Amino acid sequence: MKRYISRITNWPTPFPFRNLNFFMVDKERNFGSKPTKEPINNEEGNQISDMLIDGFGRKHTYLRLSLTERCNLRCQYCMPAEGVDLTPSPKLLTHNEILRLANLFVTSGVDKIRLTGGEPTVRKDIHDICSDLSSLKGLKTLAITTNGITLAKKLPMLKQCGITNLNISLDTLVPSKFEFMTRRKGHHKVIESINAAIDVGYNPVKVNCVVMRGFNDDEICDFVNLTVDKPINVRFIEFMPFDGNVWNVKKLIPYSEMLDTVVRQRNFRP
Repeated sequence: MKRYISRITNWPTPFPFRNLNFFMVDKERNFGSKPTKEPINNEEGNQISDMLIDGFGRKHTYLRLSLTERCNLRCQYCMPAEGVDLTPSPKLLTHNEILRLANLFVTSGVDKIRLTGGEPTVRKDIHDICSDLSSLKGLKTLAITTNGITLAKKLPMLKQCGITNLNISLDTLVPSKFEFMTRRKGHHKVIESINAAIDVGYNPVKVNCVVMRGFNDDEICDFVNLTVDKPINVRFIEFMPFDGNVWNVKKLIPYSEMLDTVVRQRNFRP
C-alpha cells in the first residue's frame, strides 16, 4: 500500500509520518501534489485530483482494495498447498480504516472500487463494508472478485448492500480438474454461485478463467458456450508468474492463440 501511495503523491520514502493513519485522517492537507492549470473531470463530471493523473495524462479512477489475505482455496498458480504466512491482525486495515481510505480516494475522483483478496467473502464484516462503501458520494461502481465458494448464500445480501458488478473465478468445468487445481472440493458451489448471480439479476456475470496449456486449454470453447444462452462474459486470462507458483512458459497460452482457437472453431456449437 505504501508503494502505491508514494506513486500517486510523489512523497519520498520513507514517509515523513509514522503510519498510514496519519495520511488517512488528515484530509485537508494536499501533500506533494501540484495543482493543475485547469480542473479535470471524470465521465460523470466530478473533478479529479491531479494526484490521480499520471505523467501521460491518464486518469486513474479505479481502485482495488484487498480485504484479506485469507482464502478457502489453494490454487496451484496462486498459493502453495500449505498456505502463506498471514500478516498479524493489528497490521491489517480495519473496517473504519478501509472506509476512510476509500473515502479519500473517492473524494479525489475515484468512481469505481473493486474488492479482492485473498477471498473477500471470507471476511466476517464483508456486508457492513459493502454497505458503507456503496454509500460514498461519487462512487458509481462497487465490484467484487470472488472464487464463488461461499458466494451463493451471501449474494442476496451483498447485492442489497450495494455490490453492482461481479467477477467469479473458475478455471475448469470439470470437477476433478477443479479439485486438482484448487486442492479443494467445491466445483458445484462455484457453478451454483454463477447461477445464483444470474437469478438475482447480475447482467453480465463475469467469469475469470486462467488458461494453462495441458490443463484447461481444451475447454476454451466450452467456456465460450456458457455465454450463448446466459448473461455470462468469460474473461480468459494469461497464466502469469508469481513467487512459488512454478510458472513455466510452456504452460502459457497467449491471448492471440486463445482467440485463434475460438475463431477456428467458430462453429463449436451446433
